[in-house]
Amino acid sequence: MKAVVFDIGGVLVDWQPHLAWVEALGSEDAAHAFIKRTDFLVRNARGDNGERFADMAQELSDPRDQELFAAYVGLYARTVETPIHGTWDVLDRLKTQGTPVHAITNWSAETWPEGLKVQPRLGEVFGTLVVSGQEGVMKPDARIFEILCERSGHAPEDCVFIDDGLHNVKGAKAVGMDAILFTSPQALDVALTERGLL
Repeated sequence: MKAVVFDIGGVLVDWQPHLAWVEALGSEDAAHAFIKRTDFLVRNARGDNGERFADMAQELSDPRDQELFAAYVGLYARTVETPIHGTWDVLDRLKTQGTPVHAITNWSAETWPEGLKVQPRLGEVFGTLVVSGQEGVMKPDARIFEILCERSGHAPEDCVFIDDGLHNVKGAKAVGMDAILFTSPQALDVALTERGLL
């Protein structure tokens, strides 16, 4: 039986990192400006690969920016409050019909527990869950896909991987998985139906 492997951020949960700082900085514009001047997205990827936010905060020159950046983990739940309901509907249909459902996510080991506080089902629905920050390796590295296969007992060719990042889709295909670039729940439904999985 084919297994379906989900990415999480941008597929099952909407991630809006600026929301962590809107209250402290007073506006969305100010929060976006903070993200830009601190190279947050680059540093966040380092967090997804296992680094700590408090350590990365020390790289910033401005003390206030250091304080705000280090506070991110405690404010993280604000950034992932919105589920992408249509994708959850697809996932629930797959589970109801007995299809194995797993996940690989680029997500910091520090922020993952905070995300579960507002999205607890993420810790419950997957047969095998691989969190990059806990492993010290992130998509699209082949190793993270291999970890999923080893733990789930599925060969790569028996997996269909879903991700909103083209580089991650290419990474999955490079190890032998089928892969779908996520653009919307409706398009995902069609792609899985075409594969005979829905």
